[in-house]
Amino acid sequence: MQTTERLRDAGLRATAPRAAVLDVLDGTEPHEHLSAAALVELVRARIGGVSVQAVYDSLDALEHAGLVRRIQPAGLPAHFESRVGDNHHHVVCRSCGKTSDIPCVHGEAPCLTPSETAGFRIDQAEITFWGLCAECAPA
Repeated sequence: MQTTERLRDAGLRATAPRAAVLDVLDGTEPHEHLSAAALVELVRARIGGVSVQAVYDSLDALEHAGLVRRIQPAGLPAHFESRVGDNHHHVVCRSCGKTSDIPCVHGEAPCLTPSETAGFRIDQAEITFWGLCAECAPA
């Protein structure tokens, strides 16, 4: 499905900044988790002049529409990805901050069942694993 169709299907206007942000996130290889600052530069390279605020506003709208996921590991700036809806988890390097996807730890969402829900109906578990990536791990 084209980006403009995805935006409209999610109830959003298909503005150039929103489409560019979504296209950049969709086009990362391998699947990367990008900071807002990195997205600003990549969106500018794609469509020319765009304000930092327009990228932040686009990220906010895309996240609320369920097209983008925000990952914010403790002590690191928020990163964004367009891989949504599959309840995958993340592993973060303690040294360089590289973030990678890992599959759900136990089957379908929410992957884990807490012993107490405080009356909530749980539909997603967000797990962050920490360690050292291959580049930072001692040889």
